[in-house]
This record gives sequence, structure tokens and C-alpha cells, in this order.
Amino acid sequence: MARDRFWDPEIETIPRKQLHSLQLDRLRWQVDRCYRESPFYRERFDRAGVRPSHLQTLEDLRHFPIVTKEDLRREQEAHPPFGRYVVAPRGTWQELHPSTGTTGRPVNTIWSREDARVIADHTARTMWSFGTRPHDIVQNAFSYGLWVAGMAVHYACALIGCFVIPIGAGTTQRQIDYFLSPGSTVLLATPSFALHIAEALRERGIHPEEIPLRIGCFGGEPGAEVPETRRRIEEGLGIDCYDYYGLGEIVPTFASECTEKNGLHWAEDHYLIEVVHPETHEPLPPGEVGILVMTHLTREATPMIRYLTNDYGRVDLEPCKCGRTHGRIVGGILGRADDLVIYRGAKFYPVQVEGVVRRMPELSDEFRIELSRDERGMDRVTIVVECTRVLEEAEQQRLVERLRGAFKEALQVTPEVRIVPFGTLERTVFKARRLVDLRQQER
Repeated sequence: MARDRFWDPEIETIPRKQLHSLQLDRLRWQVDRCYRESPFYRERFDRAGVRPSHLQTLEDLRHFPIVTKEDLRREQEAHPPFGRYVVAPRGTWQELHPSTGTTGRPVNTIWSREDARVIADHTARTMWSFGTRPHDIVQNAFSYGLWVAGMAVHYACALIGCFVIPIGAGTTQRQIDYFLSPGSTVLLATPSFALHIAEALRERGIHPEEIPLRIGCFGGEPGAEVPETRRRIEEGLGIDCYDYYGLGEIVPTFASECTEKNGLHWAEDHYLIEVVHPETHEPLPPGEVGILVMTHLTREATPMIRYLTNDYGRVDLEPCKCGRTHGRIVGGILGRADDLVIYRGAKFYPVQVEGVVRRMPELSDEFRIELSRDERGMDRVTIVVECTRVLEEAEQQRLVERLRGAFKEALQVTPEVRIVPFGTLERTVFKARRLVDLRQQER
């Protein structure tokens, strides 16, 4: 019975005291090998005045230095191509997976053969938690190749025993064709691509009830846990929608919602998560919002010790109603420090704009936030949205005022609003680019 509910019942329901003991053993092993085998980590630990022997409890990790993506970029530039934090011997390496490069130069990450096995197993654990089973036909619309999510899901499908369609982020019409035949039952993609597929499904005149799709899990960007976005995906595709989380430097698919839809369970036996203050980097208690910092407990090839993700979230360590004892990132990823918009003293993230736009039935799923300057040289924020039908001038002005009022309530500031015809904004099969800074072009 437990195997029906859990991929790995023993580890997923482990008492937290035992889990902490396991984490500490693995953390000590990881920090010790990084100090011995990696000049990158040894130099950083020495500068901070810490040694592996200082790690007596999990809380002692706070004294070890934070690692940022820019630290990794500089290290790989100084010691190409992989830097000096590759710990596993070269003969154990299996795959190279760089980051997507959406925030700068890609950072190379290596998986050893054991890393690939572990990643496949805990990805299967996440897929099992939101309802994937051996009889399913899984349509894997995550990108394949160097971007890691597609490969991790593909390996996990083989472990579960699913029939997988490795379509990747291919053409939208072909995605729909496979819904019809052979009849995919599980879809994995970015939320933006899921909305685009749902839009194309409507345009082809196909009702969601005509396809066997029943589950979708969506990652690569925030959105699936935004209530309005989740509703649009579920209604547009006729499925249960779940959130997925990961990042290239850590792993693409290590946290997902279970069928309770009450936060992202992450594999605490392989990954240690701290929540820190965005300025001081001091650890925050469970329940408080801060930046997620992650440490590999079992990664062989390119382990990260206290990697600053720039993703905002809050964690809950109480057991879930599903029976799993591992922690959850509640409410999904709340925003990225890179995407923070500061306008007239207010601070907000694209995910907050998303919640307003997708509440409005007159609007399409697409939007864009433009940063520019007015004639006085002052910052200006304009939110560009699409209307699904042509409006009379008076009706359009009423919609603009409704949007401005809704944005003021949600963002604590009133941006400019521009409505454009349906189909104007770019659709994407990858991560949507919501924030466009035009200020450099205006100089």
C-alpha cells in the first residue's frame, strides 16, 4: 500500500530526527571532500576561517561562505573550462549541463554517473508524488540537449516504466497531435508553453475533454502556483496542474508539489536548503520569506556548498497531509532578486503582475513589463497586455482604469498600462521574458 503512495516510502516518510542525522553525516562527508579535493573551496574556507572539523551540527553551516553564480563564472574564466570545484575524478564523469545563460554567461555543471542515477531516482520520486504511474504516456516538452530538465525527466520515466514521448520544446501543433494520438496523459513543460499550447488547442477547436491528458507539471519559471495561472492551465488543458522547481547549478527537478498542492517538496536527503536574509545572508527561521541557499549533500562531480539561488521563498518543515516528512517551499518561488522592480518606492516582481493579468478574462495569457524613462528622465514602468478581442475606445479606457486600480492594490504603486492587439506579444516554448529594460537604449 505504501508503495502505491510513495516512490521510496522509507526515505519519504523518515522521522525528522533521523533525517537530520542523515543530513549531518552527508554534509560532513561533502564539506570534507570539498576541502581536500577542491582548491576553490579550500581557499574560500581558509579565508573565512572555517574547517570541516567546525561542522558539529547542521546549524554550523551558517559560518561557511556563500557561493554566488558570479563566483562560479569568475572561477571558470580563471580556470577553464570547469573551474577548480570539480571534485569527482574525470573517469566518473557522464554529462555536461551548463546553465541556461538567461542571467549572464552560462555556468558549466558536470554530472557523474552516480549523480545521474541519483537525479533520475529523486526526479522519479517527484513525478510519482504528483500522480505519474507506469501506465502513463509522458509527453516531455522540457527542452532536451544541454538544458537539464528534459534529460532528468527522461531518465526518471525509464525508472518508473512510463512510455515517454521525448518531443522537447517542439512545435506547438505537434504537441497537440500527440495529445490526440497516441494520447499523452502527462505533460511536462514551462508554464508559459503550457498556456501557449492551451491557446492553440482552442484555436484548433479541440475541447480539453477530447484528449486523455490528466496531469501536468510545469517548471523552469514561476507561475504554476499562481492561482490565476494554475486555473488557466487547468481549464485550458483539462488537467490537474502542479509546480516543478530546480536550477541548473543544483539540479533541474528536485522539488515538486504532491497531489495536496501545498508547496514544493524537496529531496532533503540530497539537498539542504537554508532561507537567508537578502542583505545580511543570516539564516531566517521557517515561515519567513528570504532567499533560498542550497547545499548538495550527495553530489559527486560539481558540488555546491551554500549556493545563493537569488530565488525568494519560505519553507515549512511540518509533515504534509500526504504523509511525506520532507520540507516544502510553500507558495512556490515568490520571485527572483534579479527580477525585482523598484518603482516610486514600491518593490514588486513579475509574478505579482501575472496574478493580476490572469484574473482578467478579457486579457490573453501574455504580458510584458517595460522599464523606461519619461521626458524628465524619471523611471517609468509600463505593463503591456493583450486583449482577446477588439474594444471600442471607451471600453478600452475602462479596462485600462480597472487594470491600473488592480495593479495599485497588488503592487502598492500604479504603473502605466498599454493594451495591444491579441497576438502582438511573443509566445515562447522556453522561459518567458517578462521584464524588458529599455533605459539603456534611451541614452
